[in-house]
Amino acid sequence: MSAYEHARTQYAAAGVDADAAIERLRRVPVSLHCWQGDDVRGFDQKGDGPLTGGIQTTGNYPGRARTPEELMDDLDLALSLCPGRKKLNLHACYAIFDARSGGWADRDAIEPRHFERWVAFCRERGLGADFNPTFFSHPRCDPLTLASPDAGTRRFWIDHGKACIRISEYLARELGQPCVMNIWTGDGFKDVPADRMGPRLRYRDSIDEILSEPYDFHLVKPCIESKVFGIGVEAYTVGSAEFALGYAALHMDKCIPLMDNGHYHPTEMVSDKIPAMLAFFPEIALHITRPMRWDSDHVVRLDDETREICAEIVRCGGLEGRVNIALDYFDASINRVAAWAVGLRNVQKALLLALLTPHAELKALQDAGDFTALLVRQEELKTLPFGEVWAQYCRVCGAPQDGEWLPEVRRYERDVLSRRA
Repeated sequence: MSAYEHARTQYAAAGVDADAAIERLRRVPVSLHCWQGDDVRGFDQKGDGPLTGGIQTTGNYPGRARTPEELMDDLDLALSLCPGRKKLNLHACYAIFDARSGGWADRDAIEPRHFERWVAFCRERGLGADFNPTFFSHPRCDPLTLASPDAGTRRFWIDHGKACIRISEYLARELGQPCVMNIWTGDGFKDVPADRMGPRLRYRDSIDEILSEPYDFHLVKPCIESKVFGIGVEAYTVGSAEFALGYAALHMDKCIPLMDNGHYHPTEMVSDKIPAMLAFFPEIALHITRPMRWDSDHVVRLDDETREICAEIVRCGGLEGRVNIALDYFDASINRVAAWAVGLRNVQKALLLALLTPHAELKALQDAGDFTALLVRQEELKTLPFGEVWAQYCRVCGAPQDGEWLPEVRRYERDVLSRRA
């Protein structure tokens, strides 16, 4: 009997079909964020200007991607190291300006043609694509964007958001998969504001105007993402959790809420929020990251909260098209390709662990009030041979198992990344 067959037998005794769990996970898309590869720099601004809008990448590990070609090469390696179905998550600042696309355009004037090379990249690899307007790191941040009291500033960023709606629908139609388009800004104030209502009313009206751009809601899934605070906006964030949730609740016919588990108070758990949201919203979106004391965007580990987030996705029927899963972190202190692979593999592991859990049985114990048996079953499940099922999942997907992929990253670092000045 092989190691996997032995593990499958043990899971069967616990009421779980390991083969079915593997096959189910193979159909679950997880969106990989392009901005890990170049420290959220993008290609639409000259030079290495400062990141603004609460964005900060720490570290200076060698080998950052500097061109679209380098970023695509790095993504190719990261994708090859991870099992499962993937999408690519793009930011608007990753528009590619070349002779074929007609040259540079400012963010209020970007068009689908500036993302044709990304469509070709995704199509060749069987990927869908998600999209994000880039409301930061630009001279037209004053420092506010959609909430600015200046009408000209707001108009620029509203036009950017509308352009991103059109690009998102282009991506969805070209790649044959819905595109999740996330609206997030770092608008806020460093110190205590004199007016908290005014910026939020302007922000609300700006989002209204962005979403007035025609789009097919079956193809484009605009999201409203909240944040508790950020660098330079410690006192007040315009797009707070209450604002984002209220807006999404009032506009369920044209947008969905997005939760980033780094965008809340450290004592708040997004895993607990998922079932609360799904009790009211037909669909939600997630950005999975790892906050260390604040929204520090560390590489995702297989920690308790990542496991519990994925458990709630599975328990609540989120894999049936109700939860859109994406990663969001940017660590420049370690090899960037390894950072991609570690995070994506850990989310896949957490989802597989959730699929290997007999949720119906555990729910029945809870409903019967048998919390003794529930505790025992929950603890005993932790020692089942998950590693063998994970190894089989990697084999089925044609991806390297644990212990096999880091040497390939080291080779790439030696031969490619180390030669980037």
